[in-house]
Amino acid sequence: MSRLVFSFSTITITTKTFLLPPSSSPFHFRFFKSSSAAARICKMASDSSSSSSSSSPSPSSAIDFLTLCHSLKSTKRAGWVKRDIAGPESIADHMYRMGLMALIASDAPGVNRDKCIKMAIVHDIAEAIVGDITPSDGVPKVEKNRREKEAIDHMCKLLGGGPRAEEIHELWMEYEENSTTEAKVVKDFDKIEMILQALEYENEQNKDLEEFFESTAGKFQTDLGKAWASEIASRRKKQG
Repeated sequence: MSRLVFSFSTITITTKTFLLPPSSSPFHFRFFKSSSAAARICKMASDSSSSSSSSSPSPSSAIDFLTLCHSLKSTKRAGWVKRDIAGPESIADHMYRMGLMALIASDAPGVNRDKCIKMAIVHDIAEAIVGDITPSDGVPKVEKNRREKEAIDHMCKLLGGGPRAEEIHELWMEYEENSTTEAKVVKDFDKIEMILQALEYENEQNKDLEEFFESTAGKFQTDLGKAWASEIASRRKKQG
């Protein structure tokens, strides 16, 4: 009797009549009496298995990438450092709370919340290499963008390319270009996190950080961003 032996990653052909499960159901079978047809099916299975295994970075690439990202945890946000904030947040601190914002935000039509979470933890990732460049540094915007684009390209190459690296690159570019609704939401979260942190530093360290609130006034693009900014402004006014 003709038969196939299946495993999770291999198909063994034992005779000239070939038995394969159709893609539509794991419980029904079709017979192939052509060895060439079965060979093509086996090649497709092999290609699929190879594609699946290459979809994730190698352990070496993953650890190289994560080691580089360590600087996001150790690099303090430049705006706070320049204003003599004690124990200022890191770049990673900033991105983490933005991720939480995306996680708890109410659902909105046409907005992919999971994508917003991913974008939030990726949007400043190039700063692992270039650092936190602020307007006061005097670096032209075109040059800043060039440095960051070069950095994200390097990081994705370090990760080994493939779907994971491509996703990070696409999310980063989408944010930079402000080209989707999700990008606009996350851009607002970026500003929200900054003014919320400013309010917290004002309360904790008796600072006047009005300039941070002025720099974001009127620049929120979404109803959610405007609502959260209004709440922060209201609390600041009451505490003032």
